[in-house]
Amino acid sequence: MDKQTEFVLRTIEERDIRFVRLWFTDVLGTLKSVAVAPAELEGAFAEGLGFDGSAIEGFARVYESDMLAKPDPATFAILPWRSESPGVARMFCDILMPDGSPSYADPRYVLKRTLSRAADMGFTFYTHPEVEFYLLRNQPDEGPPEPIDRYGYFDNSPQSVGYDFRRQAITMLEAMGISVEFSHHEGGPGQQEIDLRYADALTTADNLMTFRTVVKEVAIEQGVYATFMPKPFRDAPGSGMHTHVSLFEGDRNAFFEAGAPFQLSKIARSFIAGVLTHAPEITAVTNQWVNSYKRLAGGAEAPAMICWGHNNRSALVRVPMYKPAKGNSTRVEFRSLDSACNPYLAFAVILAAGLAGIERGYELPPGAEDDVWALTPAERRALGMRPLPASLNQAIQEMERSELVAEALGEHVFDFFLRNKQSEWEDYRRQVSQWEIDRYLPTL
Repeated sequence: MDKQTEFVLRTIEERDIRFVRLWFTDVLGTLKSVAVAPAELEGAFAEGLGFDGSAIEGFARVYESDMLAKPDPATFAILPWRSESPGVARMFCDILMPDGSPSYADPRYVLKRTLSRAADMGFTFYTHPEVEFYLLRNQPDEGPPEPIDRYGYFDNSPQSVGYDFRRQAITMLEAMGISVEFSHHEGGPGQQEIDLRYADALTTADNLMTFRTVVKEVAIEQGVYATFMPKPFRDAPGSGMHTHVSLFEGDRNAFFEAGAPFQLSKIARSFIAGVLTHAPEITAVTNQWVNSYKRLAGGAEAPAMICWGHNNRSALVRVPMYKPAKGNSTRVEFRSLDSACNPYLAFAVILAAGLAGIERGYELPPGAEDDVWALTPAERRALGMRPLPASLNQAIQEMERSELVAEALGEHVFDFFLRNKQSEWEDYRRQVSQWEIDRYLPTL
């Protein structure tokens, strides 16, 4: 038994933990949970906990349903919203087949596999997400959504629900060992942003799943509703998850080169070129819902064109202002990602695209320093800009042709994800919206 496992078992006994929730996600990123008694945990560490994989979205067919959930002791944390005694803790799990091999359907394994490929090239992948979401007064079944306030970007909102909400959510996150860098009111009414501190991509993905749970729990406690829906309001900004990324070689930032334009190394420039080249193919994963494309079509800081720029918040990839004395802070920001994605799969395809750029020596095209939304279509074409997919259907078609995404996700996840998204699109396009009723019924 390793030291981490011993620490978990000792802490459970000392802190009177009576229930341990084992967490994992399905292919679409929905959090799954099973509670075990402490007496069963040592066996779960050694052999895993058996469950019916055919009942989990995208995991297995009925005739191959036996699977094991094996807890990762490094992810142990006590749930602060269940602080009464006896306590409750949680751990993330790796999903295994009965023979102990990793499950091809486990999103956590998909990311681990891509991180291992990066490690073989000498890199560690770090991510830093800026997570946006809305707080609503009412539940989804209580009529049209009503934001909790009418404040805007960075507004100081004394005695507001949003301020108290962010404070309580951050307190809970930090109690679970998840560091928060910033928090503030975002641009939309009732819209909030909480930024997590830099961590390796697997830790960040685990933290994001915990983050979404904490936000939902705090909302329930405060009598409001939290949503990560990418675009809940037509005339207000969507909720994105701008994510800063970098590669490190040991303790050295592989993206930094002193004296280079914007301090970007050749590795960084090829990484960006890879993300730009493969952006259409990975968009179905980074923006996986029909509603995601309402945000991308909304203008402002949501990108719709494939380009990069220095400090340009309308570009798909932004190179933030560098700090001359802090080479390790050199990074790039991927801006199309929304906060409702499956973070394991999203980080895997972003990394795969960047690594392809490095391996194949992609050249970075000229940057876009103007507001992309202010350019005419002809001006965008003249600058060589391609559009991101404008709908989930277009994104699916791009992904379907992608060898890079198929390799990154693996055949099983790739096929299931495509079939699920095709079904979602077909269901959506058969709907008759209120807009159509209001526009056509009076005149046709």
